[in-house]
This record gives sequence, structure tokens and C-alpha cells, in this order.
Amino acid sequence: MRRSVRITGILIVALFAVSVVVWGAVLREARHGVLTVSFLDIGQGDSIYIESPSGLTALIDGGPTAGVLREIGKMSPWYDRSIDVIIPTHPDADHITGLIDVLERYQVAYVVRSSVEGDTATWRTLEEMIEARAQKGTSVITADRGQIIDIGGGAYLEVLSPDRFVPNLETNTGCVVTRLVYGNTSFMLSCDAPQAIEKYLVSLDGTNLHSNVLKAGHHGSKTSSSPLFVGYVDPQYAVYSRGCDNIYGMPHKETIATFEAFNIPTLDTCTMGTIVFHSDGTKVWQE
Repeated sequence: MRRSVRITGILIVALFAVSVVVWGAVLREARHGVLTVSFLDIGQGDSIYIESPSGLTALIDGGPTAGVLREIGKMSPWYDRSIDVIIPTHPDADHITGLIDVLERYQVAYVVRSSVEGDTATWRTLEEMIEARAQKGTSVITADRGQIIDIGGGAYLEVLSPDRFVPNLETNTGCVVTRLVYGNTSFMLSCDAPQAIEKYLVSLDGTNLHSNVLKAGHHGSKTSSSPLFVGYVDPQYAVYSRGCDNIYGMPHKETIATFEAFNIPTLDTCTMGTIVFHSDGTKVWQE
């Protein structure tokens, strides 16, 4: 009798697993045509998880701890252990530490990294991990302005900065700025780029910077989100990716005042947790 019960239990578990896979596929199909962008709640740092309309995924930065794994797990099916594109925007620990754990546990097709070099043990560990992945077939690409990263279903990331080889540049200045585009909608993902880079991008791109959502540069620091840049991006929403008790006082009052002056609503991972947007190519809405 016990044997029968045990076998029945195994069958139930197996059938449940099959149903989860099937319904996961159904739900993915139901989302066909929709881009999802999640600003992950990973504390004081950055991590953005993107699922394209075709189901391909990208992860921009990984935050300061392995906590990013928990957040990715909420966004993707339990059986999916692959990420198509990972972008470590620059070597600072609050952006890359979690990527070490991601690369240990996920299969990754492409890594797109800045040419700016770090000098910390964390950065060296990540570089070693990227090299190990490259030996197993991951393609490693150095980011350069003008590159288009096609993530499927009509969605793509365009690299805006840096526009040259910058191994010795200050890390924030050399970070990878991207603009995610789907149809007539877009997201400005400006890493920790300082105002000097923002000004430079305005001189190059002008009104083409316009985006529905702006990730406030450098977690809301006064060194980023200049009125000039914010005015040209002219977003519907701005997002602060930060920890509540950060020692830097972010977001700074100057940045808060800038968004208020432009009447731009701000969302904050500190108070709201992970912030999720969807786009159908014509409009963007918050989940």
C-alpha cells in the first residue's frame, strides 16, 4: 500500500511539473508582442531585467549581492536557466557583484561590456568568470556607440556611449549607456553616466534621446540627471534604483527638484520594490 501511495505521489508531482511547463509556455505566448522591463529591487545598485516580445532576455547589471538571483527567479520560469544577453555597464561593485553569481548559474549567450577597466578584486573575479564563459561559447563584445543589440520581436538595445576605447577612463564616465527601443516606445538606461556624458549625448542625439522611461542616472545622484538631459529625454516616468538606507543621501535634492520642475513622476525601488513596465510598441504602462 505504501508503495502505491509513493508511486501515486510521484505521478502527481510529475503531472504538476508538466502542467507548470505547459502553462508557462501558454503564459509566454499570451505575452507575445509585449516587452517587459523590470527595475529589480536589489538594494543600493542597479539591475534591469528585460524580456523581449519573443521571449529573449537581457540583464543589465546585477546589483551589489547575490540577491539578484532571487529577483530574476520571480521574473522567469523556474526551469529556465538561460539569459541571452548580460551587460555589466562598468566595474563598480554595486553594478557587477551579482553578475558573478548569475554567470555561475545561468547559461549566457552574449556579454556586452565596457572597455573601461576596474581595479578591484570583484572586477577581477567577474573578468575571470567572463573569460571562463567565453571558453564555453559565450560571445564577449566590447560596447561601442552605434551597436544594435537585437533581442527579438522587434525590440533592440542601441549603445549610445562610450563612443571609443576607454580602458583608463573614470568608471562612471565609461559606463555603457543604452536605449531600449520597441516600436514607438523606448527606455533610457543611463547607468551612472555623469552630466558631462549627458551633455555630450544631447550634442550628438538631441531630440532622438526622447524616451518613455528614464532610469535616473547614478541612483538619483546630483552628478547625473541634469535638467538639459532630462528635458531632451522628456520621459513619462523616471526610476530611482537605490537602497533605502544608502549612505550617499540618494536621491539628492537637486535631482528631485529637476524631476519636479519637469512634472515627471518618479518611482523608487526603495519604497516600491521591483518596478515593472510593459510596452506593446505604442504605449508603456506600469504593472
